[in-house]
Amino acid sequence: MRALLVSAALIAASSSLAAPITVPVTKFTLKNGMTVVLHEDHSVPRVHFGLRFGVGSSRETPGRTGFAHLFEHLMFEGSAHVPEGKFDQWLEAAGAENNAYTSEDVTFYYEEVPSNAVELPLFLDSDRLGFFVDQLVPDLVDGQRDIVKNERRQSIENRPWGDVELLLPPALWPKGHPYSWNVIGSMEDLSAASIDDVKSFFGKWYAPENAIMVVVGDFATADMKRNIEHWYSDVPGRGAVEKPKPAPATLAGEKRLVIEDAQAPFGMLQLVWPTVEEYHADDADLDLLASVLGAGAGSRLTKRLVHELKIAQQVSVYQYSMERAGSFNIVVLANPGGDLNAIARVVDEELARLKDGGVTPAELERARAGVETYMADALDSLGDKARSLAQYTAAWGRPDGFERDLKRYRAATPRSVVDVAKRRLGAGRVVVSALPPGQTALAVTSPVGGGK
Repeated sequence: MRALLVSAALIAASSSLAAPITVPVTKFTLKNGMTVVLHEDHSVPRVHFGLRFGVGSSRETPGRTGFAHLFEHLMFEGSAHVPEGKFDQWLEAAGAENNAYTSEDVTFYYEEVPSNAVELPLFLDSDRLGFFVDQLVPDLVDGQRDIVKNERRQSIENRPWGDVELLLPPALWPKGHPYSWNVIGSMEDLSAASIDDVKSFFGKWYAPENAIMVVVGDFATADMKRNIEHWYSDVPGRGAVEKPKPAPATLAGEKRLVIEDAQAPFGMLQLVWPTVEEYHADDADLDLLASVLGAGAGSRLTKRLVHELKIAQQVSVYQYSMERAGSFNIVVLANPGGDLNAIARVVDEELARLKDGGVTPAELERARAGVETYMADALDSLGDKARSLAQYTAAWGRPDGFERDLKRYRAATPRSVVDVAKRRLGAGRVVVSALPPGQTALAVTSPVGGGK
């Protein structure tokens, strides 16, 4: 989930001495089924509105990918009472900022406004949720479809190692698995989407029952509750949306992908294991393992590959936990002309050394301090706090999950981190060699020991 840089000085502030994290909230459900979470924070005269929909690329179907991301764009194009182009214009005039993002599981919209303009985002968001689909006409969909295609070209196809994002998912996950395609979707699917397909997708997933609104900032709870109930009173519910269940996957052995990338200035090695979903019993240990291996100059892989052997320039290690499954990733940027076989052998040597020799208490404490620092930093941001409250609400039904989340990391031991490495980082993995054209001789072309 996160690879973290922390200084040794942070270790002294051990988790056992930290005060419990409490974030007081008011949680209620509107008549239309939408969950609302309110948290007052008067540190600055601003209010952050977050609207989390349980819909991402994993809710799509083969042949109809890219719809979740397409809708992220369409939702800014006006609604029954908001002319096209006015959504951003009105917010900017009020001194607000807004944006959205789409992941495999979630589409998240947000606005942050001065505390004297809180009714504007409530009007805009309620209008596009309740009175948007009738504005969907072919010309509007076609225009945003073209924008999404261009975004795919710029952010993936014409970016160094962008092809990895397209080719890795179908190699890592079985055919038809909800994570086996890229979030942005395929060009063919985007082209084939009809107006009826798009309306059907909206009707199924953009329901109040599938939304969590979180409001954090400088407001009075009673006033905000009254405003929300007013603006959403005419947005009808559509029925409960079933929450997807975990969809774990395994690989029988090692798969190798060799990608010639015209945009790549030098080679990149990525080792990926299918792992567990967010908040699984192994999730926190995998986070901590990632930190031991790759967070900071003193981490095992960075120290060995970058500083001692000088055969790589950067190492990133992270557990990417999603709603239904996850993946453990080791990404190494080679020096120009670097042999990825040599890098892969060193990575596997270090994994074997960790599995056989264990993790030291000092390594674990550094990793744990990083998690606490990351969470403390999130509490200082209205937006980060809103996203965390929405995430905890979706996962556990309780917004104030900070302390519960931290307990997962505090419960880890050197032995539990080693055990998860032994169980989860075996022979079943994908090895990606992404290289400039004409340099495939530097790719990993045979197993290098990942099953130990």
